[in-house]
Amino acid sequence: MKRLSGTVAMPPILRPAKEVPSTWWSSDDPMETRPKVSTIAILCIGLWIFGTGDAILIAAGIGNTPWTVLAEGIALIMGVSIGQATFLISFAVLFLWIPLKEKPGVGTILNAILIAAAIEYMLPVMPSPEGALQSVTQVLLGIALVGVGSGIYLTANLGPGPRDGWMTGIQRISGIPIGSVRAAIEISVVLIGWLLGGTVGLGTLLFALMIGPVVAISLNVAGHLGAEEQGEI
Repeated sequence: MKRLSGTVAMPPILRPAKEVPSTWWSSDDPMETRPKVSTIAILCIGLWIFGTGDAILIAAGIGNTPWTVLAEGIALIMGVSIGQATFLISFAVLFLWIPLKEKPGVGTILNAILIAAAIEYMLPVMPSPEGALQSVTQVLLGIALVGVGSGIYLTANLGPGPRDGWMTGIQRISGIPIGSVRAAIEISVVLIGWLLGGTVGLGTLLFALMIGPVVAISLNVAGHLGAEEQGEI
């Protein structure tokens, strides 16, 4: 690292990525039906880390991610677990792909299954924080894991998750900027989930503020690690 004008320069590996990098495990075709074992394995690891991060956020008890606010609200209404509600929401959103003519990939289906499974099995073993500091610390850890999991599974390039595909499909059909579409969806699911009894709080705000940069940095780290395996850096 070099010092510039009295400050420490950020290492290249920790700089936010501007796009999803290509790695040695990335699929060449998002619609590949028989991807490499290594690609599937890394995709599954990323999705499980993502779901574990989500479970940590839920257990912190001070506010969930937007879609988990909705999942918790639906879980309360239906009398099911949050993991089960997450699974139901994912496949409900996939049905919304039909009028948008979006096509799911292998990663899309695994996204719907594994994130819900990770929440279902990891949430019961997560600690319940006893104070505000512990709750915030747990939220930050959850955000970090969701970001890392995103950075891993996105580089597999095996199709978008159900929610992301719905978002990009709406943008393609409507012509509305992707940022506006995402914001409208996220705000809508938070409001609906909150009205149904989902937990909204400081954790929700921290997630909204931090997840973008954390995912961008995680993508850059994944890109560097993936390139190193090929001997490129």
